Amino acid sequence: ALMGAATSQISYTASKGAVLSLSRELAVQFAREGVRVNALCPGPVETPLLMRLFSDDPAAYERRRIHLPMGRLAQAREIAYGALFLASDESSYVNGATFLVDGGLTAAYVTPE
Repeated sequence: ALMGAATSQISYTASKGAVLSLSRELAVQFAREGVRVNALCPGPVETPLLMRLFSDDPAAYERRRIHLPMGRLAQAREIAYGALFLASDESSYVNGATFLVDGGLTAAYVTPE
């Protein structure tokens, strides 16, 4: 689920807010049955589709990259590691959480140049 809002993506952003709310509700409802529910919120991920979109306009990629505190897109495996953690015994007391794997994007008020 994505944190934040983007112009011209009202329905998309609203659906992500609904996922976060539903995750919290389910976490509370099923906790005593041993079911944990958390929302994994990835930042932008380097995928073949996204890179194809940026290949036609490298300047568009740079305009977006500058806002990423780590200066790069996530790799899919980095998001998978977050999911593996949430599914593991190491997170046995994590429930109803919004787990950000976004390279600091959500935390950034302004980004370094």
